[in-house]
Amino acid sequence: MDFLKKNSCQLIIGVGGGSPMDVTKAVSVMAGNEGSLLDYVGINQIPNKGLPHILIPTTSGTGSEVTQNAIFTDKKEKLKKGIVSEYFLPKVAIIDSDLTLTVPPRVTAATGMDALTHAIESYTSPKATLQTDLYALEAIRLIGRSLRRAVSFGADEKAREDMAIASYFAGVSLANAGVGSVHALAYPLGGQFGVSHGVSNALLLPYVMEFNIIGHIEKFTHVAEALGENVCGLSQREAAFKGLKAVQELSADVGIPQKLREVGVNKEDLEGLAKATMNVTRLLGNNPRIMNYDDVYSIFNKAF
Repeated sequence: MDFLKKNSCQLIIGVGGGSPMDVTKAVSVMAGNEGSLLDYVGINQIPNKGLPHILIPTTSGTGSEVTQNAIFTDKKEKLKKGIVSEYFLPKVAIIDSDLTLTVPPRVTAATGMDALTHAIESYTSPKATLQTDLYALEAIRLIGRSLRRAVSFGADEKAREDMAIASYFAGVSLANAGVGSVHALAYPLGGQFGVSHGVSNALLLPYVMEFNIIGHIEKFTHVAEALGENVCGLSQREAAFKGLKAVQELSADVGIPQKLREVGVNKEDLEGLAKATMNVTRLLGNNPRIMNYDDVYSIFNKAF
């Protein structure tokens, strides 16, 4: 902030993955506001706009370049917290898939599964609309088609382009429809154990999907279709769970950890994770199925 003020900066450019872009958003708004960034946790708590900014993503996953959201870790509470403000939206977002060609496989996998989580959660969100559905389903289709290729052979320009577009589309969808309980459970996992946002979401996605499916079977059937599954002759329930299996297989194929114990979580940690999750009311309230403490603990237990 001192650098900005001393040099009378009038524009900020953020280049990088989700964290650098979120930091750019934070620096932008804090140029026009007092106090600590964590004073503004929640929705529309930032009173004044800051400096204009341009965002250029170098990964395909967060969609941060087109959302009014930013995520930060409260080190005192060991919890990731979300800030939502119209002032986080950039003046310009520049998306060039060539910038992702050298992203390592592990990062490609985590960010790609993060985008899939955004797409599935926003598609099944109670706030979903016809418009967000269009973006979300196309994002799911592109990820199902190209994430494996982008991870296994990152120089494939078409696969990288598909993933860049998918990340952007998923970002547009989540910016308008929001995300749900996958993110709610992922926040304390990241805050307490330092697991990256993408890996946290990717690991928990199948387990939360399994719980959520009966909350909107029709839409989860469409998720299966978008992922390329043949659901002809199946009941909606059978088709929806086929989509879950497709997500599980995709996650495993790209090398995502499948169990919490693989990322340093112990059995005795589950209660604390579940309690912390219950404080993420904004996201729990945007889930297609009502979720209480016992439900959250059960999901963590299955994921363990």
